[in-house]
Amino acid sequence: MKRDLLSLQDITNDEMQKLLDLGSRFKANKGKLSSELAGKAVALVFQKPSNRTRVSFEIAIWQLGGKCLYLAPQEIDLGKRESVEDVAKTLSRYLDCIVARTFSHEDVVALAKHSSAVIINGLSDLFHPCQGLADVLTIKEKFGTAKATVAYIGDGNNVCHSLLLGCARIGYDVAIATPKEYEPHADVVKIAEKIAKQTGTKILLTRKPQDAVKGAHVIYSDVWVSMGQEAETAKRKKDFKDFQVNKSLVQHAHKDYIFMHCLPAHRGLEVTAEIIDGPHSVVFDQAENRLHMQKAALSFLLGDK
Repeated sequence: MKRDLLSLQDITNDEMQKLLDLGSRFKANKGKLSSELAGKAVALVFQKPSNRTRVSFEIAIWQLGGKCLYLAPQEIDLGKRESVEDVAKTLSRYLDCIVARTFSHEDVVALAKHSSAVIINGLSDLFHPCQGLADVLTIKEKFGTAKATVAYIGDGNNVCHSLLLGCARIGYDVAIATPKEYEPHADVVKIAEKIAKQTGTKILLTRKPQDAVKGAHVIYSDVWVSMGQEAETAKRKKDFKDFQVNKSLVQHAHKDYIFMHCLPAHRGLEVTAEIIDGPHSVVFDQAENRLHMQKAALSFLLGDK
């Protein structure tokens, strides 16, 4: 029976650790070619433009010996030119796996429901599990299995959701500071809290960034305006003005904190240049880890068991 990766809810705590171990091994053998996906075909079906997700998946698939096909937004026009169900059923006849980058999470769910090919969520409005895997690997590289606190400052969005689930699974405490009406989805928080009971993880939701970053080992930020939210730009800038990661805010963190951002970043908005370009920033280590965790996910879902 096929396994899909639509969110980090779809894996167990033990599988999360297995994926991290796989990612670490792939990183240790960076650039080494293998044949784990020999004869396997993977399509990237994207409704949104992409830098890290597309490049990291294409390179990962190639280095694992598979065939990658990129299908740009205008080529399929998922759900408009052709129904999601028909696309899923058709592509399943050709492919072993579909990496979908969509506006709506419902489209990823529909692809999984109607496809016999493995579906990996490359980003939806609700979750970004591949980013979450890379984030947790980055934190683990810096702090190992020691108890660490991760402070997320900003919009309770797809990146926030996946970070929350990933940290809960591995045992890192999470503090999330968002403005009113930008909190993470209540259902996702409930799932994370259930996982947190298993791993002894603490979860804090607050409206005060200073409370979230107090003693934090990790400070994480994301853009205030994501793709598809451009019409809300003025309102969001106003609502998030007190949620910038800057020199004043990070003074409340642990002295050896690291700064993380999923990129692309808007310097001067959610984070100042002196922080994201400073000595505590690991954003490019984090970006590189997308490649290694993409390989881990592909190997886990498609490789020889």
